[in-house]
Amino acid sequence: MRAHRRAAAILFVTLLLVPASQAVPQDRGSIPTETQERMRSGIDYNTIWNLIGLLGLLGLLGLRKGHDEDSYHPASFE
Repeated sequence: MRAHRRAAAILFVTLLLVPASQAVPQDRGSIPTETQERMRSGIDYNTIWNLIGLLGLLGLLGLRKGHDEDSYHPASFE
């Protein structure tokens, strides 16, 4: 069991000391990626997603608990 813990500790320390590898841009033959195309289009997708989220939050208003008896609303003179 000791050998296992020692090996795990060495592996952990090695992972901490090894520098993270950098992503190397690959030559795609000057073909833009989908992300690059979206960024060039100029459409602000954040606004669209924010509006969709707002509609979802407004839909949650329908889940509010109403009166104990929805068919009967007590009068103020009772």
